[in-house]
Amino acid sequence: MKKKKVAFICVHNSCRSQIAEALGKLLAGNVFESYSAGTEVKPQINQDAVRIMKEIYGIDMKKNGQHSKLISEIPEPDIAISMGCDVGCPFIGRAFDDNWGLQDPTGQDDETFKMVIKEIEADIRELMKRMT
Repeated sequence: MKKKKVAFICVHNSCRSQIAEALGKLLAGNVFESYSAGTEVKPQINQDAVRIMKEIYGIDMKKNGQHSKLISEIPEPDIAISMGCDVGCPFIGRAFDDNWGLQDPTGQDDETFKMVIKEIEADIRELMKRMT
């Protein structure tokens, strides 16, 4: 059976969606393919996210080639998940399959980042369960 493509979407594709893509690949790579994208891009992904993901999981998002990209740059997803609309809700041409309603930790302290990362991990694990 072909794995479904899951796209994690937020406006700038620089923080929450990047974390979700990295954790999806790490934790659920045998269940679904993970992608992230936005309706706008940033010159680089959030450096606090890169640093903390490396600390917690040993994932080097930069080395793994993760970068801010538009929805048009990823394959057509089977499942599209919004990270949360606290910084504006992106329009992707169709309804989202789920909205995780996550706070954007950009500019916050490490504890806030870690809390959001743990929420994303829990959401990835729950999505994995629903898909198996």
